This record gives sequence, C-alpha cells and structure tokens, in this order.
Amino acid sequence: MATPARLVPCPSSPNCVSSQADPSDTQHYVAPLPLPAGMSSSEALAALARLIDDTPRARVLESSADGLRAIERTRLFRFIDDIDACVDPVHRLLHIRSASRLGVSDLGVNRRRVEGWLGALAKTWGVRWPQA
Repeated sequence: MATPARLVPCPSSPNCVSSQADPSDTQHYVAPLPLPAGMSSSEALAALARLIDDTPRARVLESSADGLRAIERTRLFRFIDDIDACVDPVHRLLHIRSASRLGVSDLGVNRRRVEGWLGALAKTWGVRWPQA
C-alpha cells in the first residue's frame, strides 16, 4: 500500500495554511479535498495545475504524478508565496499548503487562495467540500 505524502508543516506564524495541519489549529488548517470515484492522483494534480496556471501571477514550477510545486506573486508588492500539493492515495485526498516566504501576516491571502481553488475543484468534480 502506498504511503501518504507529507507537506512541510506550517510555521507558527499566521501566513500559512495546510490541509495537513492539525484540524484543531484553526489558524493554519484548511480541509483537504476528497477525490471523486475513479479519479487518479495524477488527474487530480493535473486539474489543480491547470487552475493554478489560470490564476494571474501564479505558475506551476514542478509537477509529477506525486505532487506539484507552484508560486504566486502578490499583486501589490510582488512577494512570493509557495504552494505545494500532493495526494494521499490511501484516503484519496488532495492536500495543499500555501505559505508566504516573507513576513508574519498575509492578511488571509493564502487561505482565500487555497479555499478558492479547492472550492472550484469541488464544484467541478461534484464532491462535498469542506467536509464536516
């Protein structure tokens, strides 16, 4: 059986969100996205990559069947935010992490970005997100 991939944990600062953070950590946690029946890990990551590439100032740097790395530059000051994603093949969940490289607060930018992407994918895929 495949081992679930792990994302780098968020630092203590509030400028990071991750679906692999402890769910009780409301500052950093965002719910992972369940994959629809029959969708492979590589198909899920490819769909996320297309969504990222369609986002202004964002681009995928690396993509494979196991995960992807991307960046997005903030609109005003052009700061770089790092985005990483992977699929847990055991539980069939798309995990994502988005974090600012600099500063302490991101004013909720990373959370809004991730929730927007996951919400769009959930709607397209016809899956319930966030899960209660």
